[in-house]
Amino acid sequence: MASLSLNSFPLQPPSQPRRLADSSSSFTPFNAGLKPIVVCGNPPTFVSAPGRRIVAVGDLHGDLAKARCALEIAGVLSSDGRDMWTGGETVLIQLGDILDRGGDEIAILSLLRSLDIQANAKGGAVFQVNGNHETMNVNGDFRYVDSRGFDECLDFLEYLDDCEHNWEEAFVNWVGVSERLKDLKMSEKYWDPWNLVKRQQGVIARSTLLKPGGPLACELARHAVVLKVDDWVFCHGGLLPHHVAYGIERMNWEVSKWMRGLRDSDGSPQIPFIATSGYDSVVWNRLYSRDISELDGHQINQIQSVLEETLQAVGAKAMVVGHTPQTSGVNCAYDCSIWRIDVGMSSGVLDSQPEVLEIRDSKARAIKSERDTVRELQIVDYT
Repeated sequence: MASLSLNSFPLQPPSQPRRLADSSSSFTPFNAGLKPIVVCGNPPTFVSAPGRRIVAVGDLHGDLAKARCALEIAGVLSSDGRDMWTGGETVLIQLGDILDRGGDEIAILSLLRSLDIQANAKGGAVFQVNGNHETMNVNGDFRYVDSRGFDECLDFLEYLDDCEHNWEEAFVNWVGVSERLKDLKMSEKYWDPWNLVKRQQGVIARSTLLKPGGPLACELARHAVVLKVDDWVFCHGGLLPHHVAYGIERMNWEVSKWMRGLRDSDGSPQIPFIATSGYDSVVWNRLYSRDISELDGHQINQIQSVLEETLQAVGAKAMVVGHTPQTSGVNCAYDCSIWRIDVGMSSGVLDSQPEVLEIRDSKARAIKSERDTVRELQIVDYT
């Protein structure tokens, strides 16, 4: 399949490639002599990461313990509780839906930001794509927020105030601070699920953080809804031909603009429909994640045709998606042109064992931890 030039799409607005940290740091690199990672787009849209190992992690939904386990399986997080990056020059991609259904949403976002800072210093990188639950929350839809999620927002706002609204300091440090705060609350029997006044305050805090232009919404605005790394394309729900025709970087920019609260000509921030709303939008699409055993031959052929058209248009060999929990674990379909990596690991979803996707040397495999050993589930050679 033809490769995609980083300059083959018009940039919205014009963007300049940027290099992440050079691999010549004092840390012993994963593979000495690799070229720097080059990122195009704001938010990042096209990434050239020559020679890198890539690992992808699916939906986390506020479960910090499962998130840490998945990152340890991926080989990018220390297991000593210090939250240190151990991935060297690895590229880590998280596929969205960090928000809702759990109580450690901001803590997970904080952990990933901290790992990104560390990874950049070692020649690696961390990227995130936004899912439907991120866009729902920025749009004020709190239907799936766990009560602990409201509490975390209230606690974080108070901590942000203690940090004199130094966002970088508060956000990066929050993963550690939040755990100490939870220990304190447990010892003092602080948490009361029936405190309605506190619940109201939590809703207000969440709205303050996540409304378009709010500080946490602006943090989410740093992330794409579609990310292409080398010959692989990553998104939460699924990319379709009309999304590519509309423009990947254009969609990313429009979602970021909306999350930042930037106004359109009519004076109001407009939610980008094609990326974030409707059953076939990028973050909601489930076309490629349906159980093939429930489809007939004609439906399978149709879906495969759409997938092949999309991959050809974007210049990718395969797509990686989350969004739809796979009870069978990480798996691929349609001649392994699509990988489905949401395993419902969060205790608020299926509470399943974490699994991750690894892409290395043109080979992709699903891996999980089993009794402290990494077990290979499935491997596909794309050479």
